[in-house]
Amino acid sequence: MQSRSRRDAETAQLLRRLEKARGKTRVALTQRIVEVNMPVARMLARHYAGRGLPVADLEQVAYLGLVAAAKRYDPSRGADFLAYAVPTIKGELRKHFRDAGWVVRPPRRLQELQARLWAAEAELTQSLQRSPTTSEIAAHLEVEVDDVIEALGIDGCFAPSSLDVPLGDGDATTFADRQGSLDHAFESCEARTVLAPAVRRLGARDRKILELRFFKGWSQQQIGDEIGVTQMQVSRLLTRILGDLREALNGPPQAA
Repeated sequence: MQSRSRRDAETAQLLRRLEKARGKTRVALTQRIVEVNMPVARMLARHYAGRGLPVADLEQVAYLGLVAAAKRYDPSRGADFLAYAVPTIKGELRKHFRDAGWVVRPPRRLQELQARLWAAEAELTQSLQRSPTTSEIAAHLEVEVDDVIEALGIDGCFAPSSLDVPLGDGDATTFADRQGSLDHAFESCEARTVLAPAVRRLGARDRKILELRFFKGWSQQQIGDEIGVTQMQVSRLLTRILGDLREALNGPPQAA
């Protein structure tokens, strides 16, 4: 495999010749630029592997992006071909995911904006000779910076992270561990809300019996000792109190 320095040197030489070439010579030089830089396209394609699409398909898409970059590149703007080609190839790969790889499909406006900002990133990279900032991309597209940030953030829709993946930095905690759990108190929330007015209409002793039995968990014998009655009387009181509450909620029983 050709070393990076040799590849860059040959690419720069080919670009200098391409600047003045015409016809078949230009086609041949462009083809050679593509051949020299195919390992870069292949590397970028494999960077996107594991997101649900075959690696072979991704490599073909990356090669097409490389060909497009070689055809559109303006040598008069400088010899750093890869500074332009890499964003172009990434744009083609992302567009392929946009069309074929969504797991969670975001709003259409974000999909369209994402495609535009990939193209803008490639154009600005060549004109600025560096990677553009988010603000520069937003100004180029005449959109809000927040919209660009939102569009950049939807890459995760291609392959959402597993909830079982550790958070990293030696921490064995997973995303799932950080999720909220079911609060069983919600199950009684509605019942408490409905019962509250009925309970407030009970006498003071009846409310105390309910509190001791159902909130403090006292036995019937303990309640009897507390209020000065027998355990059997407590049982009868509870039956009567619960009947009163049931009637308050459902209305008096219908005559047969």
